[in-house]
Amino acid sequence: MKRVGFLTLLLLSCSAVALAKIRLEVRVGAPLPLPESGLYLAASFNNWNPGDPVFKLSQQSPDLYYIELDQAFLHFEYKITQGSWAYVEGDSTGAFIPSRKYDFSSKQQLVQIEVVGWEKRAFYQMVIKQIPTNTPHDATLYLVGNFNNWNPRDEAHRLYRQPNGTYRVNFSTELERIEFKFTRGTWESVEGQENGRMRPNRVLFRSQIKANQPLEFEIATWEDLSGSGNLLAFAWYDIIILFAALQGFLLVLAIPTIQDFNRKANRWLVFLLFFVSCMLLIRTVGNQRDIAQVFPFLQFVPDFLLLAYPPAFYLYVRRLLFQSDKFSPRVLFHFIPSALQILAYTPFLLAEVAALKVDVVSHDAKGWWAVHTVSVLGWVSNAFYTYLCLHAIQTYRKQSQRSYSFEENLHFLMTVLIIMGICLIIWAFTLIVAGIGSINETEIWLFTERSGDLVWLIFSIIPHLLGYFAIHQPEIFKVAQPVSLFNTTPELPIEEVKAGHLSEKKSEDIGEDHLQRLKQQIESYMSQHKPYTNPKLTLNELAGMLKLPPYLLSKVINEGYDVNFFDFINGYRIEEFKRRMEDPHFQHYTLLSIAFEVGFNSKTAFNRSFKKITNQSPSEFFQSVKV
Repeated sequence: MKRVGFLTLLLLSCSAVALAKIRLEVRVGAPLPLPESGLYLAASFNNWNPGDPVFKLSQQSPDLYYIELDQAFLHFEYKITQGSWAYVEGDSTGAFIPSRKYDFSSKQQLVQIEVVGWEKRAFYQMVIKQIPTNTPHDATLYLVGNFNNWNPRDEAHRLYRQPNGTYRVNFSTELERIEFKFTRGTWESVEGQENGRMRPNRVLFRSQIKANQPLEFEIATWEDLSGSGNLLAFAWYDIIILFAALQGFLLVLAIPTIQDFNRKANRWLVFLLFFVSCMLLIRTVGNQRDIAQVFPFLQFVPDFLLLAYPPAFYLYVRRLLFQSDKFSPRVLFHFIPSALQILAYTPFLLAEVAALKVDVVSHDAKGWWAVHTVSVLGWVSNAFYTYLCLHAIQTYRKQSQRSYSFEENLHFLMTVLIIMGICLIIWAFTLIVAGIGSINETEIWLFTERSGDLVWLIFSIIPHLLGYFAIHQPEIFKVAQPVSLFNTTPELPIEEVKAGHLSEKKSEDIGEDHLQRLKQQIESYMSQHKPYTNPKLTLNELAGMLKLPPYLLSKVINEGYDVNFFDFINGYRIEEFKRRMEDPHFQHYTLLSIAFEVGFNSKTAFNRSFKKITNQSPSEFFQSVKV
């Protein structure tokens, strides 16, 4: 009896166990992507493992699979896979479908489902072929990117060392553009460039990856292990920019010691140089790994130069040339873009250090669009204000020729503008290439980074250039008005006015007889006293010598000779130059020395005026005289 009772109890227990099973039957209505791999159950109770061998389905017929589950799993979500998330069930079009759900409260012990399609999800095999020699032997490598919310220690994207020494990880994502890096578990230990600087994100485009193609990479260095030796290849770059910043700070101290003349213009220059030097210093220091880790916001600060420098330099040029003492509130309108830039960059400047590190890498931060917008607007602003500076210089030269017989030394301004022009050309080319690369889904970070470095390097020449001129030609920072040797009447500063508005009295008519008498008086004085040999001769000076009002002398020259004061005086100098060339007393003089003797103040001014008046260069005229 006892034996019969025991067998009965055992039979009832087995029946209870059998009744406690949940049978899941899967009918496959779409061809399997990997027929040899079978089907797997990925569910909430097995940590969503897409290839768990414990939950591999058994095949009952060509299109029917099943698995029996314990009733312990009362409530769960699940999906059918073929061993990885690269091959997971979807709808008939290959689109994503939500997870299936099971609830034991329905008392359902047989669950029948059908797989009608497979999700079209890209699958990637990432292989690291080589790592830096100084990588710790016990280091664990991770893949981090825009597909895992930039988590630098995501165990789901951990790379495993293979017997052949490589590291490998497989993952899938639906993203078309994949940005990623490799780390050793923290942002401090992220991969870097060979020179130790931050490496831009690696980029993959789904459309360019072949199915099941292993993607191989090499890690040049780790940011936290990059030694100083790796920086030697680019040390010259940082040194040049650093010295440019120091040169600027020295000029900030030196320029105010120049004579008081045009001090207001030099105040603008001092402010401009101080600002530029600070930005160059921050850019150089901020690129250093240790400082960038503690103060990542320094990566954004130099960008303020892009919109603030152009209007500041333009206002300096205007003050230097036209010496306006009036302050207009309209000046502030030039800096509205800079103010808007500060507002746009506020999310970066006020962000926590840890969050900002992720933002710098991911480019996903709120407001990051401002960085790219500022780059484009910066080019537009620099191009626009460079044009305004050129226009101001041309206006000054044209108007100065009404009162001065010499050309001001504006070479340093033109040199600065030439440097800016070179920067604009490289900058524009970089933006165009970056735009084309974005459209064509091409990774061009190395080109854009090197081009950006080149633009900053060329721009840093400006403080060196100003330092050179400050030492060799300090008068250029004054655009000094000539001091009269014959007349105590001070020269009026040139104002940016329209032609024909030099004086209210200029509108008075001069009779023909009076005009001829004045011309004879002027020609007689010029022939007898040769005032044009004074290289700093001005309209005021000559008017004082002739005892005529300056406005009247200007009118006589303009109407009687149909030239401005500059060409009028230089015409006499050219004739005197020709006369002296034929004089035996000057046979041992060079052409340039004779030009200086007759009143020209520079070789450029002499050549330009000679060509304009005679339609020949000085050397061509000299050869014709010899013949």
